[in-house]
Amino acid sequence: MGEVASVPSILAEYVRETARWLEPSDTVWCWGTDEEAGLLSEELAQTGRWIPCNPDYYPNCFVYRSDPSDVARTEKSTYIVTADPEEAGPNNNWMSPREARERVWSLFQGAMRGKTMYVVPYLMGPPDSPFARAGVELTDSPYVVLSMRIMTRVGAVALQHIESTGDFVRGVHALKDLDPANRYILHWPREKEIWSINTGYGGNALLGKKCFGLRIASWLAKQEGWLAEHMLILGIEFPDGQTHYVAAAFPSACGKTNLAMLVPPRRYTGFKVWTVGDDIAWIRPGEDGRLWAVNPEAGFFGVLKGTNPRTNPRAMATFQKNSIFTNTGLTPDRCPWWEGLTDAPPEGTFDWQGRPWQPGAGPVAHPNARFTAPARQCPSIAPNWEDPQGVPLTAILFGGRRKSVAPLVYEAFDWEHGVFVGATMASETTAAQSGAVGVVRRDPMAMLPFCGYNMADYFRHWIEMGRRITRPPRIFHVNWFRTDEQGRFLWPGFGENFRVLLWILARCAGQAEARPTAIGYVPPPTALDLADLAMSPGQVEQLLSVSHEEWRREADEIEQFLARFGSRLPKEISHQLSALRRRLAAG
Repeated sequence: MGEVASVPSILAEYVRETARWLEPSDTVWCWGTDEEAGLLSEELAQTGRWIPCNPDYYPNCFVYRSDPSDVARTEKSTYIVTADPEEAGPNNNWMSPREARERVWSLFQGAMRGKTMYVVPYLMGPPDSPFARAGVELTDSPYVVLSMRIMTRVGAVALQHIESTGDFVRGVHALKDLDPANRYILHWPREKEIWSINTGYGGNALLGKKCFGLRIASWLAKQEGWLAEHMLILGIEFPDGQTHYVAAAFPSACGKTNLAMLVPPRRYTGFKVWTVGDDIAWIRPGEDGRLWAVNPEAGFFGVLKGTNPRTNPRAMATFQKNSIFTNTGLTPDRCPWWEGLTDAPPEGTFDWQGRPWQPGAGPVAHPNARFTAPARQCPSIAPNWEDPQGVPLTAILFGGRRKSVAPLVYEAFDWEHGVFVGATMASETTAAQSGAVGVVRRDPMAMLPFCGYNMADYFRHWIEMGRRITRPPRIFHVNWFRTDEQGRFLWPGFGENFRVLLWILARCAGQAEARPTAIGYVPPPTALDLADLAMSPGQVEQLLSVSHEEWRREADEIEQFLARFGSRLPKEISHQLSALRRRLAAG
């Protein structure tokens, strides 16, 4: 572990003050070393919830079983704390500072009594980058420490940043008794502080991820003139050596990791896809008039369901070592197993709660089972993924799961229309969110659960960002999940999505056909390379169709959603809705 030597005084004082309230029996500073990880692993193994995997197949990997009541992000327990509820907006649960201190901070008093408090200083963003920001997490969970070690840059690099800037995001996390009735994840945007209690699950407890990386960062981005987005970043290298970068926003469990690690179909020899990030993008205007993006994380925290050597071989290679598997099954030879890995689990497999599994007894792995793996292990990790300046964006994609309505791909008419497309996108909910699965909900820019302030102001910030740059990326919407009348997917997805990306980049270069529709520019079937896909003309037509009847209903639902924001909604968004209705009425 480590000593308190060379710790910035502002950080040391914060740790001392908080420890007096939490009352841990011991305070340990964490530096992200292998020796430290080994000691924490031994401690966790004593709980019975941390099982070493078979080193012949998964060296230095572990299966972790969280509490059955604590398996996904808990949006109903997640709050934004501000003096003015309008600042939090209708998209967030709001709590006043007074109530937060009385109701929640009181729960922290003595919460670590008899436990060790781990101090985890961490850096978000590449070292020496103008994007980089530091944080500290105080936690009593060795699982959190080991996960933060993978997901962020822990230790001296963070302390150096805090010393040089005098700035860091404060975070305190306590497992306490995991009582769901007293589970809270609180964010103080102005104070740059995060409190999390009675939860140990990744998205609620790894405070550098959604809590800092999106909710706090989105507030900072608004104040400072940049964007913190729930987006993957990938690069497509053409045979001539040029690489173009795309950022894409999808709700959780809608294919971000699969797209970020895409393998091009064999017919596209000479092309390469590079992974820059799979979940969060911090985006700044560059001096050249373009938007530049960086992945602030150092690891991947991805959904496992459906992942196998066919659907995502690069993810399989990424988490083959030095990784954590949360809430998967465990085979008799101590390998993780999840639905979609193989046709059936081996006989004698234990489920995600450690019970012997039998056919018909429910899923082996929890539907939201996750892997946590170092980004550097990804075979397609971009050579420049840690470039301090980031990568320049050619295109931005929005998308989600829609069985109908949205075609495979369409392009926004311009930046402002693109903001409207992102602001009104919808998706069917997945197991990454607690609650019902398969319900269509609006999820603007895939940020509804993660925007740390009023989303009407967030839309305005996006509109203003477009006015500040002279070479904005073009904006597109994609939907890999459209189905036919029998519920079968019309598009093969996975690596074949590369064909759509090529059309998008060709559009950005002014080299691809598109037909104007009421919702945007849609490719005619001849503009997409569909060779070897064995798709009938009827399937292709359905995949690219735009039903005015469906979109009129969609416009009504959009209007109902936007009404939540009242007079704070930017007039530009209202004008875009009116323009959509006019185009639909014109036929």
